[in-house]
Amino acid sequence: MTAAFATLSEFRALLNGLPGPDAAALEGARARNGQLTKPPGALGRLEDLAIWYAGWRGDARPVLAHPQVIIFAGNHGVTARGVSAFPAEVTVQMVANFKAGGAAINQLCKAFGAEMAVHALELDRPTADFTQGPAMSEPEVVAALNAGWQAVNPAADLLVVGEMGIGNTTAAAAIACALFGGAPGEWTGRGTGVDDHGLSIKTQVVAEGLAANPSRDPLAVLAALGGREIAAMAGAIARAHALRIPVILDGFICTAAAATLAMAAPGALDHCVAGHASAEAAHRALLSKLGLSPLLELGLRLGEGSGAALAIGVLKGAVACHSGMATFAEAGVSDA
Repeated sequence: MTAAFATLSEFRALLNGLPGPDAAALEGARARNGQLTKPPGALGRLEDLAIWYAGWRGDARPVLAHPQVIIFAGNHGVTARGVSAFPAEVTVQMVANFKAGGAAINQLCKAFGAEMAVHALELDRPTADFTQGPAMSEPEVVAALNAGWQAVNPAADLLVVGEMGIGNTTAAAAIACALFGGAPGEWTGRGTGVDDHGLSIKTQVVAEGLAANPSRDPLAVLAALGGREIAAMAGAIARAHALRIPVILDGFICTAAAATLAMAAPGALDHCVAGHASAEAAHRALLSKLGLSPLLELGLRLGEGSGAALAIGVLKGAVACHSGMATFAEAGVSDA
């Protein structure tokens, strides 16, 4: 399949040319919401979600019937520094579990009627240790972005992207710190459950990575400090925007991937909502930097798209009420 872009400059230009929501659909959805058999604002945030969804789908009375969940997996060279409670081999093992239907995300996809795909990205070739220089060269990060771009089903009407990659909370912390500043310790958490010594190693590794990769250009940060699965999530989120497919963001790692897009091009995440606030300490801070408010807060820290997949149910409920409820006129109910 032909690559959608060959360089980071081409990808940046694409980001700056992405479409907005359909204005007529937004206007029609707002008008319909005002006529439904309920007091104004009675469904709270569900009303805003339904109108937002309608605008991106170009339909004032939309149906949400074909959600897609894509899990990207990658391995990180920095894992050799002892930043995770689990060895890198677990990435391969969990990919097999996803494909066999045994993970939490498989059950959530079944529960909410989502098509699920798994893309393992060169697991036998980890990224470079970013404390010694960039994790990925430009051709490598462009290939990962393209992998995400091509993985999106154009027939989907909602996208969730998730990840699996031992060591990737360290990469996400480094990305967040590079993009938004602050001390490395403010962005570094326990991830898979490292102890205090492990946390100190992670924090030191993030500091070394930032020192070894001084550029703070968002796409350069993605290449220097990210992983193939993180770049692929960014590529998929961008493709969804190009197709006007709404996106529910998952946890800290997914949000870090999305943040590189937000900082590279204004409005790049207008088609996204935050599915949840995870238990990873810095996730809420990162959502705040992006102006996103989570739909759920359940103490999840699993990754693999699980929190966002659970939030599919919330968005389905919002759309079902908006499109399925009767108006006052249809129901013969007085709106006075």
